[in-house]
Amino acid sequence: MEIQEIKQRFGIIGNSPLLNRAIYIANQVAPTDISVLITGESGSGKEVFSHIIHQMSPRKHGPFIAVNCGAIPEGTIDSELFGHEKGAYTGAIGERKGYFETVNGGTIFLDEIAEMPLGTQARLLRVLESGQYIKVGSSKVEKTNVRVIAATNVDVYEAVKSGKFREDLYYRLNTVPLRIPPLRDRKEDIYLLFRKFTADFTAKYRSPPIQMNEEAQQMLINYSWPGNVRQLKNIAEQLAVLERDHTITAQSLLQYIPQENGSNLPMRINQQKKDDFSERDILYKVLFDMKRDMTDLKKLVVDIIEHGGVASSYSANPQVLNQLYRDVELENDHHQNPNQLHQNHQQEPTLTIQQPIVQNNNNKELNITHEAEEVEESLSLLEKESDLIKKALKKHKGKRKFAAQELGISERTLYRKIKELNL
Repeated sequence: MEIQEIKQRFGIIGNSPLLNRAIYIANQVAPTDISVLITGESGSGKEVFSHIIHQMSPRKHGPFIAVNCGAIPEGTIDSELFGHEKGAYTGAIGERKGYFETVNGGTIFLDEIAEMPLGTQARLLRVLESGQYIKVGSSKVEKTNVRVIAATNVDVYEAVKSGKFREDLYYRLNTVPLRIPPLRDRKEDIYLLFRKFTADFTAKYRSPPIQMNEEAQQMLINYSWPGNVRQLKNIAEQLAVLERDHTITAQSLLQYIPQENGSNLPMRINQQKKDDFSERDILYKVLFDMKRDMTDLKKLVVDIIEHGGVASSYSANPQVLNQLYRDVELENDHHQNPNQLHQNHQQEPTLTIQQPIVQNNNNKELNITHEAEEVEESLSLLEKESDLIKKALKKHKGKRKFAAQELGISERTLYRKIKELNL
């Protein structure tokens, strides 16, 4: 059957190349008994394609059932799918047939397959591989001849890597992957679908026909449609019921389309929580602070060598030297007497910077040089990390919430660091 004939038979609206490709794959795989995994965002029409595959297959005269795995409680999903014997669990007052028994010879559509518990996934894998299953509370092996079509709106491969989905079941289901494109990737189909929906709803509710001006059409097409076809259909129904004006403007359309506050810029797929990077964030902050301190120290030494004394820029802004001096003093106090560290924080040492004395005797300049004691800076990351945490806590008067924000880590990570470092 041609793609256009399939569209007319199942009421599919659109001419997008991505949509046509999905229909072509469904048509090609339908005559076989291969398991199909349909992926796509919520509301994109995954269940419609499961009906296409069933109706175009030799099982079209057999039963078809759609099961939402996410809507069935974990404790009863095995009973729903495979059945149970009388007394198998509390409340099992009689024998019950499962879906795999009642749909024998037909097709079962497992929607939201990624929500299925791991134990049930193992049972499903056995059905796919051998056609065998065991009812809950029974020891007898049953046989079934059911074609399985699964669907999900999440990245199953990511669920496999995180241990939430069985890898062997993923490859068994994903024999032929079928991806349904989201509505935002079918911009040429958005207005066609809208016209079809509004025509249906205006006829149903006997309301005036709806037209759109050019500006409203562009707004409709450029909207991202996170709810896909389902969201577009809902908005078309709202307009058919609530609007009495024959022509919809952009201003009136804004009352029905939710405002988009997010950015349309690309986003990393494998985003992780902030806590996952807390250790690395602290390490980077320590290294950057060390690099900045070393850069300031190098500039200071070069200025001293060139001018025979402290440069005017540092004498005018002595906080740079004071910070270096405090760091050295804190390191010494920490090694000599760690119990006095809190008192040393209350009385921070400062360094008084004085210009070198230059005397002029008989028009001869006398340069007085000062011997500088070289202080070896500790490069221990643990000590630097400890100092940063102490300074942040002191700055915010012991409030861990604000100290954690200052350090760029979570409050839970800060609490753990305080315990690890025995602060």
